[in-house]
Amino acid sequence: MPKTKFAMQDDLGLGLQPVVQNQRTINRDGTSNSRRTGLPFFRTADMYNSLINMSWRKFNLLVFAAYIVINVFFALVYLLIGIKNLDGVKPGGSNFQHFMDAFFFSAQTISTVGYGHISPSGLPASSVAALESLIGLLSFALATGLLYGRFSKPSAKIRYSKNIIVAPYHDITALMFRLANFRSNQLVELEVHLMLTYNAVIDGKALRQYVSLELERDNINLLTLSWTVVHPITEDSPLKTMDLEFLQQNEAEFIVMLKAFDDDFSQTVHSRTSYTDEEIIWGAKFLPAFARNETGIHVLALNKIDALEKVEVGGQVKADTTLP
Repeated sequence: MPKTKFAMQDDLGLGLQPVVQNQRTINRDGTSNSRRTGLPFFRTADMYNSLINMSWRKFNLLVFAAYIVINVFFALVYLLIGIKNLDGVKPGGSNFQHFMDAFFFSAQTISTVGYGHISPSGLPASSVAALESLIGLLSFALATGLLYGRFSKPSAKIRYSKNIIVAPYHDITALMFRLANFRSNQLVELEVHLMLTYNAVIDGKALRQYVSLELERDNINLLTLSWTVVHPITEDSPLKTMDLEFLQQNEAEFIVMLKAFDDDFSQTVHSRTSYTDEEIIWGAKFLPAFARNETGIHVLALNKIDALEKVEVGGQVKADTTLP
């Protein structure tokens, strides 16, 4: 382990156990790369959190599947009661035709549409239809609330560069990554924190170390284009005594935590990501991601956030450096 002038941080809630198999602490999408056990099976708070945060594709599939399952269940109940208790069903049809009639009657009942072609007859069928109408009202109210929660939840959609690089910086070198706002909303008062974590042996015991890296600028007032976050590798930097081989051998990870104020929602939003040692490029620099058009307006090309070119660092490019 190299001798450094920086102060180590204690456990930050991420654990002091060393990383194995180069597993991330924080995933690229900002979620925690951990699993929890010993939890109860039914967790209503976690259920709501999952429904709010899951992808739109999963949410839509879940809503559609729940709608189908509920209607199939009530269709089977109507068939169990007897199809004769549904006025308007054509007699003499096949079992499949009767099931489809009951299914679509259920769909009309749960949505309170009620076209009038089929109607319940008798106390059993009417009672089931009344119960289904109540369940439909509650279900649609729940789905509407979840939709509103998903649309109204403030969140940051930050586009981070694919790699974190070591590039020339004035008369020294610096660790850099780039970010931009993927949405068209305005983010103000941005603050970013960069942390290095790696495996180390302390008193014969393998531990995970955490070090905050000092940035050239850790806050900006407004993010309109892209922002290149820079950690100068000075004499006081922990990276001064570390090279790419050291970072790879000790399964290093750079954790990025960003906080900003969303001007549209008037709320603070957060974003996180991480870079592993496999995503470090030693000896490269970012190419410009924006330029002015013919009218003089700045145009940001989000697909160029990752654009790099090889450069010399300390007089030479690292032999094992490859650009994606």
